[in-house]
Amino acid sequence: MLPAPQSHRLVPQAQTTLVRSLKSWFYIPLSLFLGLAGCAKKQEHPPLVVASYGSIDTIDPAQATTSSAMQLIAALGDPLYGINASGQIEPRLAAAMPELSNQGLRAVIRLRQGVHFHDGSVFNAEAMAFSLRRFIAIAKLSYVVGDRITGVNVLGPYELELTLRRPFSPLAVLLSSTSLTPVSPKAYKNHQRSFLTGGFVGTGPYQLSFYSPQLQRLKPFNKYWGAKARNNGVALVGMGSSTTLFGALNAGDVDVLLSSSLEPDQQRALHQKATRGVLKEGVGPALEIGYLSVLSDRPPLNRLRLRKALALSLNRPQISGRVSDNIRDPLYGLVPPSLPGASAGWPQQNIPAARQLLKQEGYCGTKRLELNLTYRSNVPTDRLFALTWQELLSTKLADCLQLSVTGMESTTAYKQLGDGAFQLMMLDWSGDYPDPDNYLVPLLACKRAQGYVCKEGESAASGSFWSAPGLQEQLIATEEISGPGRIKALKTVQQRAAQGVPYLPIWLVRSRAWARPPVSTPRFDGSGRLLLADLHRQGEAN
Repeated sequence: MLPAPQSHRLVPQAQTTLVRSLKSWFYIPLSLFLGLAGCAKKQEHPPLVVASYGSIDTIDPAQATTSSAMQLIAALGDPLYGINASGQIEPRLAAAMPELSNQGLRAVIRLRQGVHFHDGSVFNAEAMAFSLRRFIAIAKLSYVVGDRITGVNVLGPYELELTLRRPFSPLAVLLSSTSLTPVSPKAYKNHQRSFLTGGFVGTGPYQLSFYSPQLQRLKPFNKYWGAKARNNGVALVGMGSSTTLFGALNAGDVDVLLSSSLEPDQQRALHQKATRGVLKEGVGPALEIGYLSVLSDRPPLNRLRLRKALALSLNRPQISGRVSDNIRDPLYGLVPPSLPGASAGWPQQNIPAARQLLKQEGYCGTKRLELNLTYRSNVPTDRLFALTWQELLSTKLADCLQLSVTGMESTTAYKQLGDGAFQLMMLDWSGDYPDPDNYLVPLLACKRAQGYVCKEGESAASGSFWSAPGLQEQLIATEEISGPGRIKALKTVQQRAAQGVPYLPIWLVRSRAWARPPVSTPRFDGSGRLLLADLHRQGEAN
């Protein structure tokens, strides 16, 4: 997912003051300011303090898109299906897997009974239908569902019917998306066509007791249908500085640090502390890809040989070693290798071949190809990648290629991405549900194409503007079939993308978290969400 917006971040001094006060929330009057009603009594095990990067502007599942917001929603609600730590899908609010009929165009989902929302209302088929219809009507990512589901009907108190536009084989995985977490119709009655930015009423193991962009307090939900939280609550704190995050954990001001946005040397230092037993480190699935979007619809990068030359110039293992101390794995495709159907079609570095392609386009010697790479100035590894690649190119291809680099704050860059403002843009993407479809469609789908140029669609919005004859139809085909046939179709789409070079995959990022003893080792589910309810101190309720 995209990094959290920056507009509500505290300055480092204010963050430090806030963090240092966290441990005493339940013992001093500051608890009143934080929305903790009444006089707090001393508890044997106070809530755990979990810090992460960025702020949260909204926790409405129809509006939220950032990884930090999705992490919060995952603790406050449940999807129909979940992905366990082994990568297997399992029913959550659904009682069984979808029952398909009518050649895959009809799906009946039987729902779990005995589930309550945090406001006391009952979860049933009407509530799930309300949430799905609301998402399709107003969500920022409504196309994810609306392009596939045309009807949502209630067959019985705990029986839901979905009508599909066409067969969609990864339907259950799609319904594991955190964005499709159901909300209480009672609480959202006046927000069926509008967002509820600062609140959330779901069915999850925690309920929200206080919310601000930088701070959210979660308390265990006593009527939760599943395994109860193993702690007495969680306080989530958002920070806008890698240094502040790093210092807060080392100083003991927070219990757990959840972030892949730390400076690489700081991540390395925390990893080393974990190997010595000073900290506990949890590593989740590798589902986030880092890549460059290549502006392929206008000169000079509308020339395929130039895009291929760039692909051949990348020494991913060397870059990963320098930037992340090999914490990030080199990536040669658009789909994480752990997902079925992933294909590594991008080439290894080959400088002679890159030089030959550049020469064929009239460069090298007296004429150099001048390109600009834009990196997100608020993402530490972006800058390090840009400078590292710039240096490597200057030593290997200085007579052929000159790369300049420019930093830009991420939210500003995202607004301009679909306008074709950047020749090369450093980005990342983590699919909200772990299936190749959720990586290929957001990067390659195109509603209106002319030859190899995407005029309208996700490919244009992602800044590459690339398509190919028949590619959209091939994408659709990967959704309609399953088994070995789908694997083959997925690989065909990825091979065509590798040949067209609309993007340059760089590396793969795993979810990471560090905890201070006596807190338990952090664990993640198969979607890369930290299992907040599993965290506990030694001796805390199990």
